[in-house]
Amino acid sequence: MGLIVERGEGPVILGLPHVGTELPPEVWNALNARGRILSDTDWHVHELYAGLLPGATMVQATTHRYALDVNRPPDDESLYPGQNTTGLVPMTDFDGADIWMVRPDAAEVARRIPRHHAPYHKALAAEIARVKAIHGVAILYDCHSIRSKIPFLFEGTLPDFNIGDAEGTTCAPEISAAVLEVCSGAPGYSTIHNGRFKGGWTTRHYGRPQEGVHAIQMELAQSTHLATEAPPFALDAAKAARLRPILAEILARLADLAPQLAQR
Repeated sequence: MGLIVERGEGPVILGLPHVGTELPPEVWNALNARGRILSDTDWHVHELYAGLLPGATMVQATTHRYALDVNRPPDDESLYPGQNTTGLVPMTDFDGADIWMVRPDAAEVARRIPRHHAPYHKALAAEIARVKAIHGVAILYDCHSIRSKIPFLFEGTLPDFNIGDAEGTTCAPEISAAVLEVCSGAPGYSTIHNGRFKGGWTTRHYGRPQEGVHAIQMELAQSTHLATEAPPFALDAAKAARLRPILAEILARLADLAPQLAQR
């Protein structure tokens, strides 16, 4: 598992589990032509958030989710029972199409867990503990993006800002309210709270507000920042320039909440 960890002294931690495009040779060689497009990457999300909040900590996976999805439970239990989704090691892409020439079997999936899942979460847990030791509280903001139209996963067009806190269980209500206020007030963008995406395993696993660890997920529709939601998945500089101040305001609001949350 490739990792980039940038440590800051502030209370906010950015998780970036799905921006990586690196794959071990044996995984790359097992993918078919469709899989090698890597279409389910969270394209350019690390660029969108870069430098927005001084003092923020960032934990970024550089290995692609087709090797193993670190935002899924290690036991591969479904996060959305009864709905189409992809697993710990995806067997299809988000359109439901096969991505493998040689599908990983159960033994191969088990082999990848300590190689990919464990290192990412060891690093993330360490940074959460470090930041909480400094501030008495840690706020994990999990950064994601996805194509705005994927019939296999959801009907219609996804809203621009998809805020998830597992129905209010993973963070203090003030955190969700602040994110929702900023997003809802952003002209020209649409917002939903606990819609199709309520927070992945990372948000649900670490979000324990009663213990001073707050977690919230932001799933951006890729139409907010890509030139087109198809190869080569290029970043649209004008869209990004319009979006980044909104994301910066979200992160600043979260950092400002930390002192009052730490007093509880």
